[in-house]
Amino acid sequence: MDLEAVMQELESLGKERTKKIYLSNGAHEPLFGVATGEMKPILRKIKLNQPLAEQLYATGNYDAMYFAGVIADPKAMSKADFERWIDGAYFYMLSDFVVAVTLSESDIAQEVAEKWIASDIDLKMSAGWSCYCWLLGNRPDKEFSEEKMADMLELVKNTIHDAPDRTKYSMNNFMYTVATSYLPLHDKAVAVATEVGPVEVHQGTAKSKFINASVNINKVVEKGKVGFKRKHVRC
Repeated sequence: MDLEAVMQELESLGKERTKKIYLSNGAHEPLFGVATGEMKPILRKIKLNQPLAEQLYATGNYDAMYFAGVIADPKAMSKADFERWIDGAYFYMLSDFVVAVTLSESDIAQEVAEKWIASDIDLKMSAGWSCYCWLLGNRPDKEFSEEKMADMLELVKNTIHDAPDRTKYSMNNFMYTVATSYLPLHDKAVAVATEVGPVEVHQGTAKSKFINASVNINKVVEKGKVGFKRKHVRC
């Protein structure tokens, strides 16, 4: 399938209700409103195809950009490719669930994620923290430096309350993921999450929201599922 054929198939799968949900979360035109599960039959036909993924991502169409992440070959992508993708990720569903996910399956994931975390740009920082969440939830504990993870927890503790809103979500999720998926620092992550407490995030409305990693960590502990690892990152 070429670009035109994929775009036609995506358009045929679009639903107005799904489109409205994506728009309410920050997507903008052009987009079709394709549920992610509906993309699987196209994936089975195409499999991984990096040149086509690049063409799809460049369209600026949200559904095409999402599907680009589904068929991308992360190991074929360079640092420059990931920088181009994060620069094109205009809202969190792209930065955290397309770019960060794709990056997490590459061999340069930690290096690139750390650069983004240090960037002071909200969606880049969010993607960097999110990438680490995808990594920790999937790869063996031995692939990570315990000292580095401990330093990152300290960074979260010291900066989360003053971080940009989207980054707050990803930092909060990082505490949760370390506590539930990275056994060497379970106790430290629990302690940091407790010290951090509820984190206020703004949603573009007059009313703000509070997120609290400790609450979700406790649910996992109660279910006895600490140490959980996903078999796959991408669907």
